[in-house]
Amino acid sequence: MIPFAELSTADLQATREKLLECYRAFQERKLTLDMTRGKPSPEQLDLAMEMLTGDVGREYSSPSGVDCRNYGGLDGIKEAKALSARYLEVASDEIIVGDSASLKMMHDTIMGALVYGVEDSMQPWGKLDTVKFLCPSPGYDRHFAICQYLGIEMITVGLGPDGPDMNTVEELVAADERIKGIWCVPKYSNPTGITYSDTVVDRLAAMETKAADFKIFCDNAYAMHHLGETGDPLKNMLSACKDANNPDRVFLFGSTSKISFAGSGVAMMAASRKNIEFILSKMQFQTIGPNKLNQLRHVLFFKDVAGIEKHMARHAAILKPKFEAVLEVLERELAGSAIAAWSKPNGGYFISIDTLPGCAQEVISKAADAGVKLTPAGATFPYGRDPQNTNIRIAPSFPSVADVQTAMELVAICIKLVSIDKLLGGS
Repeated sequence: MIPFAELSTADLQATREKLLECYRAFQERKLTLDMTRGKPSPEQLDLAMEMLTGDVGREYSSPSGVDCRNYGGLDGIKEAKALSARYLEVASDEIIVGDSASLKMMHDTIMGALVYGVEDSMQPWGKLDTVKFLCPSPGYDRHFAICQYLGIEMITVGLGPDGPDMNTVEELVAADERIKGIWCVPKYSNPTGITYSDTVVDRLAAMETKAADFKIFCDNAYAMHHLGETGDPLKNMLSACKDANNPDRVFLFGSTSKISFAGSGVAMMAASRKNIEFILSKMQFQTIGPNKLNQLRHVLFFKDVAGIEKHMARHAAILKPKFEAVLEVLERELAGSAIAAWSKPNGGYFISIDTLPGCAQEVISKAADAGVKLTPAGATFPYGRDPQNTNIRIAPSFPSVADVQTAMELVAICIKLVSIDKLLGGS
């Protein structure tokens, strides 16, 4: 394909007319396809139904003899802690196993820091005039929403193929003690699908920070969400912080939300033992304990990390054809056009597309007008503002393969139309 910028005005206009015919044909189909969020499909959720319908769902006594129907166990049952610790590659005394939402754990950890600080704070963050977080972008909109909701100032930092722009990160955290944290999705990052390199992990762990209580909020949401037999390797962030003599720097989060049931999984949080003890000392006033029955179901169903890996291979068999459908359409319709670039992740839940500057919002609007809903423009940046208006997040997990292909064919048409309009000067 000839790059669109090299086509003559007449060729661009002729191509535009043909594309408009295709676009109107899509409008006449009255599609109602939703690709706004990375939701597991019903077929994926069905994989764990035995947890509810089989013998596992009727058990209430843990292997260590705890009656999971009753109160207690603030940090989770012993067996769930052991399994979650192996999943996140930490020690079993460095983990808290909670209820279903790791996002709630993240929110509560930041809220707690605002109210009473973190383990190594001189004062609660909320007593400061300003609290700032670094936000590698494109990134996860719900992380940014927590900061915006709690009045934390967000600073956008670029995200490259191996992680955040560390030169910028190191410069900022060394100069400003009001920067208290950074959001990280280190494996199959939402939405680009990149995995942090060992070098980036080591620099995050070792960098000099002006704030003595600076924290890495590391959301390892896609730890085993590979699309193939082998996934991207990721250096353990907690181990790296220990090696750098900053053992208390990181909070590590994970869950089974996209492994078992999206609304009824098990969430977990790992950190240094000092951090864990500090958090538990505050949690005792919040709750008498998590849903231990749900934790037990997960332990009995998966048994061990090998059981999780086997289960995730079944997820991959469902997800991989959908990712392949997205990439096949993009390659077929846009390769060589020089009007878009896209990620090719080895795992996770998203594919990221970058359009020509100034085009993403109009592409998303056009797709919606023809029946395909995408994540709102700007959602992958703090405050919902994409400075270049280029990024589009594709979430192919929920629709069928056929619907994913249909949706992407429309998206490709919209990218071409909007790009041509830009090249023609808005005509």
